[in-house]
Amino acid sequence: MLEAHSGKRCTVLRVAVVGSGPSGVYTAQCLVQQSRVPDVRVDVLDRLPCPYGLVRYGVAPDHEKIKSLQNSLRTVLEHERITFLGNVQVGGEGLTPDRLGELYHAVVYCVGAATDRALGVPGEDLPGSHSATEFVSWYSAHPDSAAEHFALQARSVVVIGVGNVAVDVARILARSAEELRPTDVPHPALGALAGSRVREVHMAGRRGPSQARFTTKELRELGGLPGARVVVDSAELARDPAYASAGASADSPVPLPAVARRNIEVLRGWAEEAAPATGPDPVRTIHLRFFLRPVELLERDGRVAGVRFARTVPDGGGGIQDTGTYEEIDAQLVLRAVGYRGLPLPGLPFDPAHGTVPHLAGRVLRDGVPSPGEYVAGWIKRGPTGVIGSNRSCAKETVASLLDDAPLLERRPAAPDPVAAMRASGLRPVEWDGWQSIERAEAALGRSLGRGPVKIPDWAGLLEAAHSDRR
Repeated sequence: MLEAHSGKRCTVLRVAVVGSGPSGVYTAQCLVQQSRVPDVRVDVLDRLPCPYGLVRYGVAPDHEKIKSLQNSLRTVLEHERITFLGNVQVGGEGLTPDRLGELYHAVVYCVGAATDRALGVPGEDLPGSHSATEFVSWYSAHPDSAAEHFALQARSVVVIGVGNVAVDVARILARSAEELRPTDVPHPALGALAGSRVREVHMAGRRGPSQARFTTKELRELGGLPGARVVVDSAELARDPAYASAGASADSPVPLPAVARRNIEVLRGWAEEAAPATGPDPVRTIHLRFFLRPVELLERDGRVAGVRFARTVPDGGGGIQDTGTYEEIDAQLVLRAVGYRGLPLPGLPFDPAHGTVPHLAGRVLRDGVPSPGEYVAGWIKRGPTGVIGSNRSCAKETVASLLDDAPLLERRPAAPDPVAAMRASGLRPVEWDGWQSIERAEAALGRSLGRGPVKIPDWAGLLEAAHSDRR
């Protein structure tokens, strides 16, 4: 399958894993916990000085149980045969895939889906129109985030999409700053949320409630927010055949997955009860809208002022069709949450139609042929699908392919000390003790603000903290 280079078999198989999110960490874990190749050393590389990927920079700050997954990922990254190397750029001005191939016997790319899908409608680039990814990065303290984007002076916000990211964004917009103060939201973002003038949040999807992608747990959380109420239009829900049929029971003529059935039950309850607020004086209203397809973002005074939607109805074949009627919703902030998409990594093949790297069971394909020593796992392999746990089986498949190839990989040349080679080329990796220094700095920052640990939101602050103990 892979052509071997001449030379003696090495005693240590050196593998680089690019990306320290769940897919990268699970890949590293599979490599060191197997017994087929006894001495595997794994370097986990990340562009950021902090590990954990979307668990740190994508999971909502008020979802502490999911964020606690960091503890499990930490245990893996502290394994004696795994080394974390942050602040290492791969591609662009950083290490090229060719150079990584010289340093390691094998490289597994777990770089995720780094950008969002566009709507492709007029006005999408107006000031005040952003991806949900940008908003999430802002309140998650991603160092690439531009904090000035979100002053939250808007009174009405439209969130386009009906998945879990859209629900997260709507929930954060509807929470008070005091509710978020115990979390690790960066202090500038907390201040902006405290001064928020948002009163109306409209979450809109082009299909019906039975086809929404949010989970029932996320959906129910909206109904439990203090000081907020959820409004659902029962007539709009009734356009969905699954909603209208037999109470959406398990023996409904329209078969439904269990999650969709539970979602409809929650929405039905809100529609029937008029969804009173849990607090005595609701400050914000969340409108859940369906069968609305965005066709244009409206402009006023050079900024976004609303969204024009085409009303849709089921087409009888599982899709939708336009009705020829339209609705406009005023909004001074529009956030699109319609999915993620992978970006090409210079030096690796890329399938633009699917936003993934072409592969066979995790082996990177170049011109349809497996490329020796190059592998993929996670979203860049399969697309942005599944939940965090889906990355385990994905990583196992890729690692199984790598281990099958190990007898040939071991004969490939590799650097005896890849980290020393990186430093010699001018890179300044942040190792595990540097990450621990960042954690201590974030704990100290939180104490100074009368809070728990608070994330450092900028590159300069993170790198200063990482190297503070070495001065």
